[in-house]
Amino acid sequence: MIAKIVKGSSFRGVVNYILDKEKDAKILVCDGLFSEDKDTIVMSFEAQAGMNPRVMKPVGHIALAFSKEDEHRLTDRAMAGIALEYLERMGIKDTQVLVVRHFDKEHPHVHIAFNRIANDGRTISDQNERIRSTRICKELTRKYGLYVSEGKEKVKLHRLKEPDKTKYELYFLLKSEVSRYGNWRQLAVNLEKQGVEMQFKYKGKSNEVQGVIFSKNGYSFSGSKIDRRFSYSKIDEAMNANRQEEQQRIMTGNQVSEQPTLQSEVMGNDDLYSGSIGLLMPNATNGQADENYFEKQLKRKKKKQRKISL
Repeated sequence: MIAKIVKGSSFRGVVNYILDKEKDAKILVCDGLFSEDKDTIVMSFEAQAGMNPRVMKPVGHIALAFSKEDEHRLTDRAMAGIALEYLERMGIKDTQVLVVRHFDKEHPHVHIAFNRIANDGRTISDQNERIRSTRICKELTRKYGLYVSEGKEKVKLHRLKEPDKTKYELYFLLKSEVSRYGNWRQLAVNLEKQGVEMQFKYKGKSNEVQGVIFSKNGYSFSGSKIDRRFSYSKIDEAMNANRQEEQQRIMTGNQVSEQPTLQSEVMGNDDLYSGSIGLLMPNATNGQADENYFEKQLKRKKKKQRKISL
């Protein structure tokens, strides 16, 4: 389950979009609104927004999307319940709400239009709304045992619109390229060949690199916004690891190439080694003869010494 939050100024625009017949729209919840038709719904929203005209963007629009794997479980009642619980946890309450289910895509999803001006005229806070929304979506996903997506690998690029399409193109491109190179120059040159420009962000007026930005198709994203693994520090760490692995492969390759030579030298010296042992260690056939020869030489030497002494 994921949520996309948008704020705007036109209730008519959001109502026309949500209740578009081509999207096979179905109203699940209509709270605090006159729902005879689109016009009465818009008039209801606008009348309440008039209680606090200082708010320039009183329109709240949230799309809640679920995985296709949960389609069989997500009845209209179930989706309406999850949508209302999401709003409650987000602090969006005591205001006008319109929840509509669409059937124009493969995955189940609902659109929520709500008035950011509450029933008592106060403004509903949007402080840290995206951070809170991400946390709440995870909590509701666990609570209702909803399918957890495997991440960006499952995204269907052909269904995305810009700038998300380019963002995901950069994700898959960086995933492939970062693992191939050991320095930034090589990475930049290869990305440029594929239509991607890379720039560094520096800290103040210093030469200290603070981040990296990738641009493609006229859209620019910091590496960490594409994916956490593509922040400057993470990419730098990955390329350091690539260099170490390459050095290790080179060292291992050298050792392997030297090994046959060493083996051949050892094998080539087997005869010499055996012969040396044979010279030092008498064998079964000539050991006794060598010993007799040694004794004869020793006796001859003693006879000579006796003659000299006489």
